[in-house]
Amino acid sequence: MSSASDSFSWGGRRVLVTGAGGFIGSHVVEHLVERGAVVRAFVRYNSRNDYGRLQDVPAAVLEEVEVFTGDLANPEAVAGASDGCDTVLHLGALIPIPYSYRHPREFVTTNVEGTLNVLEAARRADVRRVVHTSTSEVYGTAQEIPIPETHPLHPQSPYAASKVAADQLALSFQRSFSLPVVVVRPFNTFGPRQSARAVIPTIVSQALARDHVELGALDPTRDFLFVADTARGVVRSAEIDGVEGEEFNLGTGEERSIGDVVAEVGDLLGRELVVVTTEERLRPPDSEVERLVADVARARDRLAWAPETSFADGLRSTITWLEGALETFKPEIYNI
Repeated sequence: MSSASDSFSWGGRRVLVTGAGGFIGSHVVEHLVERGAVVRAFVRYNSRNDYGRLQDVPAAVLEEVEVFTGDLANPEAVAGASDGCDTVLHLGALIPIPYSYRHPREFVTTNVEGTLNVLEAARRADVRRVVHTSTSEVYGTAQEIPIPETHPLHPQSPYAASKVAADQLALSFQRSFSLPVVVVRPFNTFGPRQSARAVIPTIVSQALARDHVELGALDPTRDFLFVADTARGVVRSAEIDGVEGEEFNLGTGEERSIGDVVAEVGDLLGRELVVVTTEERLRPPDSEVERLVADVARARDRLAWAPETSFADGLRSTITWLEGALETFKPEIYNI
């Protein structure tokens, strides 16, 4: 797939990536460095002075990255990180849905106030593009299939509500201040470096560690997108001219139930997986999102983007990575 933006060059451009220590953020950083960008990676400071999943990128890539530690809730830190940057890719967020039921205020602080700080800093820095990363969870259970960007927003968890607020705040800055914002909505991203709080590594890590898998509902369907394709989509949305103020779904247009994923993992591992449904893994009834599948026509037509990795190939890569990283997960939390 090609377009006029194939001539776009990241060479020498300074790019701020928030959430760079996260699963998707680390892949975005890696992709940008490979494209020649000068990357400033914003990661949350901790006393261990570790950089999260950013530490899993190849050493040669990490050597090219300027790591900036701080907190999205601190406007001075965000302003300092944005200084001198050409582009801001905002992926920083608090994302575990079960945790949002317990501590919704933390999600507002990080996802809404943190986004406000990013937008204000980007406006003052006069950047050429801000890409705000949203989530398919803002749509709630699909009212039409596939889900277009015009689908009503119907958040069914405090996490999703905080992302709706952040999305609308970002778009309001484009309308109010002409800040060049693009919103991307990845559907269920999976792949190497993902934590076991997400459903695919939950299934795989348990299957590798014991003889049964504990899960919640098996019927909900999701549109699973391999992380390399998500990273390309985020970066692509920063390249294309004339899409400011637009929203883009990033997905495959295919849906699989959680039960289907269990079966496919079992096939690749060469055994049938026994599933035990547990109450603690179920969402509250009115909070469960039953179907998510993306309409990707707009991203295909406007961004000249489409996924390149099949689900089967992505799942193989994920299993291979988890086989070598199983000890990094915490059994007392993930019950593996």
